[in-house]
Amino acid sequence: MKIAIVGAGFAGLSSAKVLTELGHDVVVYEKAPDVGGVWSATRRYPGLKTQNDKGTYSLSDLAMPADYPEWPAGEQVQAYLESYAQKFGLRPLLRLGTEVTHAAPVPGGGWNVTTAAGTEHVDHLVMASGIFSRPFIPTIPGADLFEKLGGQIIPGSDWHDREQVRGKNVIVLGYGKSACDVTVEISKVAASTTVVARELLWKMPRKIKGIVNYKYLMLTRLGEGLFRYRVISGPEKVLHARNSMMANQMLGSVEKVTTGQLGLKKIGLLPHGRFADIARSTVSLVSEGFFEGVADGSITVKRESIIRRFVERDGRAYAELGSGEQIPVDVVVAATGWTQDIPCLPADVVDQLTDDNGDFLLYRQIHPVNVPDLSFAGYNSSFFSPLSAEVSAIWIGSLLGGNHTLPSREVMLARVTERLAWMRERTRGKHARGTNVIPFSVHNIDEVLSDVGINVGALTRAKQWLLPICPQDYRGITPALAQRLRARGTLCHGAPARDTAAEPRQAVRA
Repeated sequence: MKIAIVGAGFAGLSSAKVLTELGHDVVVYEKAPDVGGVWSATRRYPGLKTQNDKGTYSLSDLAMPADYPEWPAGEQVQAYLESYAQKFGLRPLLRLGTEVTHAAPVPGGGWNVTTAAGTEHVDHLVMASGIFSRPFIPTIPGADLFEKLGGQIIPGSDWHDREQVRGKNVIVLGYGKSACDVTVEISKVAASTTVVARELLWKMPRKIKGIVNYKYLMLTRLGEGLFRYRVISGPEKVLHARNSMMANQMLGSVEKVTTGQLGLKKIGLLPHGRFADIARSTVSLVSEGFFEGVADGSITVKRESIIRRFVERDGRAYAELGSGEQIPVDVVVAATGWTQDIPCLPADVVDQLTDDNGDFLLYRQIHPVNVPDLSFAGYNSSFFSPLSAEVSAIWIGSLLGGNHTLPSREVMLARVTERLAWMRERTRGKHARGTNVIPFSVHNIDEVLSDVGINVGALTRAKQWLLPICPQDYRGITPALAQRLRARGTLCHGAPARDTAAEPRQAVRA
């Protein structure tokens, strides 16, 4: 098939590699001038680092370089993706600096994909543009007045230079990882730095008591198993026996240690609820220097607050908070999340993609129930985003090659609807339009690979209960699928193949 992929981040590049290896003719459109997606130089902010350690944040066929720090910087992640594209011969497939302005299904099958260079017909379209598509900036009354007085409102992803805030009074909106990251960097040069947070989230230290790396707590099957999934089996039945007594005790211990280590009570930043509430949205790592800045006064946090409006006093701009307090402000950095839209798709197609709540109707987080010849890769916000995206690509290749088939539309719709209802209830609506699978990342990977019929072996899955997920354990799955498709006669004989004879390969289970 001729396949167009929109986006050249982790999802787009891994989809290009997998689908090319399975015999398809692939083109990748990326509006940025470089690969990387959220790690592109056009979207990075100073101080950006990964949330995962380098061992878990990679694609299966290429580990992060050994000389990278444990939590690589944004520039290093982008360089890693450049090397991935180079290693697997993807550069000729890339059309960088090329935005897809319109993509429409064609009667009889396939899609017409339009860019500034013209329109091209493809047999299948893969949306890998990511769930972080457009920065969300809240509407604040008085914004016109604020800008008239010389104020600036900047999305967090558009803040690239410390000089933009040097010597200025800055307010950062939000309390997620990116908000706290930029706050630390801003506080180094700004006259004042204030975080206005509608809700406090739980933060995890990179090392518990300075010894145990958080990856051994949160990035294993055991860590995931502490949160009750829709259906529990195996060791999870033990963890959740007697009303989840064991799981709750373990999570309570982590909460107690985290609270003490970060001094949350002392600085007044203990979130409401319990640590287990991270299952309702997400958990983010502590931004180094954030709580230290709060303690020494270089960072001020206004918790459970919003900017009600901008006002003028003595020719200067002030932000009036929900409490009525007014603080001087020159720059507002909005790290308030993303709007998940797909502007290149026609409105009637978007209507078919979503339900009445605006949630994506995606079977396995990949396949649109109501739209043919279209797939989504990377629309499963995960603790292991690169691997999850790659597994999505494997599922797409398996389906297109006839290795597995879909249930009926009615069955798929029922399953998706049931899952979305569960997600909405579990997260209290914070499920990113149905794309947030955290903290059940490995469950999602297992479910996707169960359709393909190939997974890592039982010993590897057992190891994953105590050790962090290693993407390299999954490197044999695409070659195993290619072999299966070749036997079926559905793999193009001219498909390029890697020389894997000398590579160690994880045993896979069919």
